[in-house]
Amino acid sequence: MHPASRLAAVFVLLASAILAAQQPAPTTAAQAPNSDTSYIDAQGTAHITRVVPIPTTISLEAQKMLASPAPDQAPPESLAERRAHLETYTAAGRAAWTKICPNQIVESKIAGVPVRIVTPDGMPAENRNKVLMDLHGGGFNADSGSYQESIPIASYTGIKVVAVLYRLMPEHPFPAAIDDAVAVYRELLKTYSPRHIAIYGTSAGAILTGQVAVKLKQLGLPMPAALGIFSGTGDFARLGDSEAMYTLSGLSGHLDPPRSGPQVPDEYVGSTNPADPVLSPIYTDLRGLPPTLFVTSERDLLLSGTVNLHRAFLRAGVDARLVVFDALPHGFWYHPELPEAIEANHIMASFFVKEFGR
Repeated sequence: MHPASRLAAVFVLLASAILAAQQPAPTTAAQAPNSDTSYIDAQGTAHITRVVPIPTTISLEAQKMLASPAPDQAPPESLAERRAHLETYTAAGRAAWTKICPNQIVESKIAGVPVRIVTPDGMPAENRNKVLMDLHGGGFNADSGSYQESIPIASYTGIKVVAVLYRLMPEHPFPAAIDDAVAVYRELLKTYSPRHIAIYGTSAGAILTGQVAVKLKQLGLPMPAALGIFSGTGDFARLGDSEAMYTLSGLSGHLDPPRSGPQVPDEYVGSTNPADPVLSPIYTDLRGLPPTLFVTSERDLLLSGTVNLHRAFLRAGVDARLVVFDALPHGFWYHPELPEAIEANHIMASFFVKEFGR
């Protein structure tokens, strides 16, 4: 399997009902290993088991979340089931975050692209000439975070957020999502100075943020004031170490070991070269990109992707900062019940406010 295909498989969690029926039963407590083992084969592949307690360095709320059981052989979701599940999930996220961060949300279109415009209650008059552009997560085939990513950031910055509901795969593979984001950005430039625009996203949206920045550079468009790459990657051609260790939930849940095999493009990449400079920004000249904040966590499947892209930004001379939270899984900042999520969103918001003030 091509590395890009594995990345998409981890995000999208697509498989057939036939494969689900062939899956072995979930591991039971009696079957679970109770000691560490480690064997490194001649190719350097590690065959290991690890007994990992929950660290006390994280909040009690985060400890409780990590203690939630998840079977290691769960049946896969169809795309329709995934989208329906995430629609319910995001609606709950909107309600939970709005209790903390009052707002007004308007469904609209910009440059023909559907958007959600989130305006925080009590937005200061001096922030009316500023805007944040969010590219949501969801594995490129669903919306898992347009509310969770925009509501807290709007509130903590006191700045309006435009969440771009870009076209999704498999109906619309690369570069449709990038084209939509660039179209919205072009339109925002008619109202806002680029010094008062920032682009950010989580997961698939974090990947898109880097891709869009490279595309803007190619097109000769003015750069935004800042970027936020919150758990992403810039490399569809190679796997990172963390993708072999973590699921979307960290150490729990089902994870297939990395495999080699035919180089079959996935539904997002399509026929594009995985090392294409827009698809995989790590392979292009990143000089001149704006200040960028990278955020990830220690049990994040995209930990490797995030830190590797951060280093590439540093090598290019970009003002790039990195924050890694201990023990937590992918996109934990979606969950307002976690103190770490509140902290992460404040870190993100403070970064944008500071960059707008330069």
